[in-house]
Amino acid sequence: MDSIDTARALFRAAPFIVDLGIEPTSMGDGRCETGLVVQPRMLQHTGQVHAGVITTLADHTAGAAAQSVLPPGAVAITAELKISLMRPGKGERLVCSAVVLKPGRTLVFAEAEVHAIDGGVRSLVAKLSATLAVVQAK
Repeated sequence: MDSIDTARALFRAAPFIVDLGIEPTSMGDGRCETGLVVQPRMLQHTGQVHAGVITTLADHTAGAAAQSVLPPGAVAITAELKISLMRPGKGERLVCSAVVLKPGRTLVFAEAEVHAIDGGVRSLVAKLSATLAVVQAK
């Protein structure tokens, strides 16, 4: 199975991610990229994408990047995250890029950036820093 097939399987295994509509576009070698078409149900009363949606997109993308560097049978689980919301998420699409900063046997450190695409203009919306625990799958 190639890395995009692995990414699709990983994302399909998470019902909340499927429900939101987050799709992987690439994954491997400590990196993952995803996209999300913005739907009205994802918006705050102010018309911007809810911070929970943005956080979920960044968290799951960082987790997939971490998963790409783990040995078979190991799973990356978020232990801690920090997100900085820089501007409103407004547009027709969100895209996220994540990278592993430091892989390890028990912890993986990763970062993710979320951008909004609005009329072809790309704007940085949020930046996430995550520590992921490495556990054995059950």
